[in-house]
Amino acid sequence: MIEKLIQDSTGLLRDLIRIPSFSREESQTGDTIERFLQQRSVRTYRKVNNVWAFNKFFDSKKPTILLNSHHDTVKPNTGYTRNPFSPDITDSKLYGLGSNDAGGCLVSLIATFLYFYSQEGLTYNLCIAATAEEEISGINGLELVIPDLGPLDFAIVGEPTLMQLAVAERGLMVLDCIAHGKAGHAAREEGDNAIYKALKDIEWFISYRFPKESDEFGTVKMSVTVIQAGSQHNVVPATCEFVVDIRVTDAYRNEEVLDIIRQHVSCEVKPRSMRLKPSSIPKDHPVVQAGLALGRTTYGSPTTSDQALLDIPSLKLGPGDSARSHMADEFIHVDEIAEGIRLYIAILDRVVRK
Repeated sequence: MIEKLIQDSTGLLRDLIRIPSFSREESQTGDTIERFLQQRSVRTYRKVNNVWAFNKFFDSKKPTILLNSHHDTVKPNTGYTRNPFSPDITDSKLYGLGSNDAGGCLVSLIATFLYFYSQEGLTYNLCIAATAEEEISGINGLELVIPDLGPLDFAIVGEPTLMQLAVAERGLMVLDCIAHGKAGHAAREEGDNAIYKALKDIEWFISYRFPKESDEFGTVKMSVTVIQAGSQHNVVPATCEFVVDIRVTDAYRNEEVLDIIRQHVSCEVKPRSMRLKPSSIPKDHPVVQAGLALGRTTYGSPTTSDQALLDIPSLKLGPGDSARSHMADEFIHVDEIAEGIRLYIAILDRVVRK
């Protein structure tokens, strides 16, 4: 059965590569995934370009594991030398846009779902969700359908990790800060220079160290990345605006970090969004322990994924290499898909059996 799943998954991935599926334009790949599952007698659900399904013997009394990956892609890198929509296999490499990020993960998770789909007596339900808009952190992707999926116990999020266990992921907050002063003529002792006020706060952002540190990432990282002030040389500026990029670790929630910042700076602080949360899963969690028992290693992932939208323990895990994501002539090794399916199944087999 697993060999057939591997064969079908490679075929599905090639079909998906042939279809442009840029973020917000994933309708046709959604159709293809939906049809693939329905042809295997799986009842599917759909909202916009998100497709999901539950195992045949779903039992509301049991906890549910979410298997999630995305079918949208970025636009092709300008350095492509191949047709990004031609799923050619050369030297055991399957080329094409989205092959590595995250098509290989998605089709491997679909295969894993199908492996367990008709099995009775599992201790967990399984939900497969092929979602949209991940590459732009869009509001019509995973976040849109989470309420429709019901209670979830934990998730495996398919992203290329070389099938190693990414047990934590940084969150992201972008802050727009405004220091307020008073305009005046630069030649006279008047006005209150907003730049000088901003500099005091910027110095705090540079030097402050949060007391709690993450085992995987260390401290929260704050970087001032943009600054704007003034209109002409002889006018003391009344405002100074600057942007701070905050990479939040799993030691904090975004709200906690924002509260600490506001306690220490005098400028006005406005977060652009609080949606992209840090995520993690305990190393003693059964799914992590299952991966470790199969020779996998743990690490903290520096890249952001749909994990940031989940409020449950989640593990980032998938075939392929993050270093290939968004590169020209993107590819995944065919053997990586096979390894991904076998390892996903082996890991979950240790979790869902009595």
